[in-house]
Amino acid sequence: MIVKVRAAGVGPWDGWIRAGNSALPQPLPLILGSDISGDVVAVGAGVTRFKVGDDVYGVTNKRFCGGYAQYAVAKASMLDHKPVSIDHVAAASLPVIAVTAWQALFDQAGLEKGQTVLIHGSAGNVGAYAVQFATEAGLRTICTASSDDIDSIVALGGETVIDYTKAEFDDEIRDVDAVIDLVGGETQTLSFRVLKKGGRLISAVSVPDQMLAVQHQVLAKFFLVDVSTESLAHISSLISRNALKVNVGATLRFEQAKEAHLMLEGHLPRPKGKIVLTTD
Repeated sequence: MIVKVRAAGVGPWDGWIRAGNSALPQPLPLILGSDISGDVVAVGAGVTRFKVGDDVYGVTNKRFCGGYAQYAVAKASMLDHKPVSIDHVAAASLPVIAVTAWQALFDQAGLEKGQTVLIHGSAGNVGAYAVQFATEAGLRTICTASSDDIDSIVALGGETVIDYTKAEFDDEIRDVDAVIDLVGGETQTLSFRVLKKGGRLISAVSVPDQMLAVQHQVLAKFFLVDVSTESLAHISSLISRNALKVNVGATLRFEQAKEAHLMLEGHLPRPKGKIVLTTD
């Protein structure tokens, strides 16, 4: 399909691709950007879910490129109808980070109502959605965050928030059903100690130590997000029910893509929330 792009999300993976550090093969030349929201201007043969004029949002393709443009070629299987209750900027901020949070909790960790999950990086873009999804699903949430972010995590539904600047989380808790690791490093390593036997450590950051997994009798894995119409439908449903708070950190013009990347990398002040480029 061809989508007239109204807004495009900016994510760390865009910077990795630009720097030549993508985990996926990226033949040049290419256009950066994967998260998009806009309206359909053409559909290919066999596309039945969408028609010209539909407002859609999602991801361009499995290479995560082609989104920073006035028009993008996108796979229909990686798009969904944009919820009418949000604008294109909000919609473009959602796909990769929201689906990552959903899949970590439910597709990868297999969590069910009543179970306990520890979410690291709960104040980040992915973490904030993980907190909301977990709360909505009836999970008991334990979150790690800095002092400045505690109130915002509680407002999202976080049940227990540990200030990692003042306490060691692995001294505070035990026997959680799953850990969602959005931080990596020593935080990931120490997380093995808080899992119950048979628990799961799911990381969207790095591959966990499999020797530690065996030692603690848990499953530990790294995963890459797989954005699809079906996965986006979960997000769309929550948005339509006004059950999800969207967090756009900064909105810039398309011509300011360089500035957006400087924000990502800390060379300019980095906003909390997703950075979005807009054509409007």
